[in-house]
Amino acid sequence: MHLLVVDDEVDIRDLMAYWLRADGHHVIVADSAASALAAVDEHGMPRAAVLDINMPGVDGIELWQLLRDRDPHLPALFATAMWDSQILARRGVTAGRHLPKPFTRSQLCTAVHNLTTSAH
Repeated sequence: MHLLVVDDEVDIRDLMAYWLRADGHHVIVADSAASALAAVDEHGMPRAAVLDINMPGVDGIELWQLLRDRDPHLPALFATAMWDSQILARRGVTAGRHLPKPFTRSQLCTAVHNLTTSAH
């Protein structure tokens, strides 16, 4: 599956991409909203996105809204250290779309699988 992974922390971004590629996904990585939108322009819309919430400038939730302007049905998983589910819910992140950091390879791959099978 074609996935977009966006995180401003290079080690976390590279590790997520490595794990997801090992799980059979085609992964495009970006370190910001601007580079994510440029990657989408170059490689096409992903089938799903894994987004960090807390990024400088445009955060992951705002990026998801920009991506959904292009594909209103784009599912996203938010990998974040933000733990308050009420704050996340007010920002539009529903249950099952939040993966708390730190997480394991199994947790990431299972969350992506659940996201993509429930969305399609």
